[in-house]
Amino acid sequence: MVSVTFKQNPVTLLGKEVTVGDKAPDFTVLSNGLKPVTLDDSKGKVRLISVVPSLDTGVCSLQTKKFNEEASSLGDDVEVLTISVDLPFAQARWVKAEDANNVKTLSDHRDLSFGEAFGVAINELRLLARSIFVVDKDDNIAYVEYVKEVTDHPDYDKAIEAVKKLTE
Repeated sequence: MVSVTFKQNPVTLLGKEVTVGDKAPDFTVLSNGLKPVTLDDSKGKVRLISVVPSLDTGVCSLQTKKFNEEASSLGDDVEVLTISVDLPFAQARWVKAEDANNVKTLSDHRDLSFGEAFGVAINELRLLARSIFVVDKDDNIAYVEYVKEVTDHPDYDKAIEAVKKLTE
């Protein structure tokens, strides 16, 4: 069981923790245009899934910008997804303001489907815990990082390295 804190206070994560080697669980989130998006929508690609509590916070914004910058060098066989519980309209505003067109921002606000499937839904706050998942072309989990303190940055280099290993 993953142990996570938010501003040094322990929080309860809903759902089942995923580990390397697991089959990636399916989920349904919303695109910025309010269309349902599932894991199958990027089938056959390597997926880097960057999970943030809210794009409107400093660390979340920086995390998404970092992966947006990296996305262009990862190739066409890689899909970079950022998932938060922000409303799709707020995500679209952020993408436009930051010119972050290399990542797909997706909203889990409606059902917490992703949060519960990947064990990152924070019960006390109805936010998602900061985490990174890399899913291979066959829908297997290849890399996982549950960031222990939600306000801290993830290990960007390890996540990018995991993606590159799958695309060599």
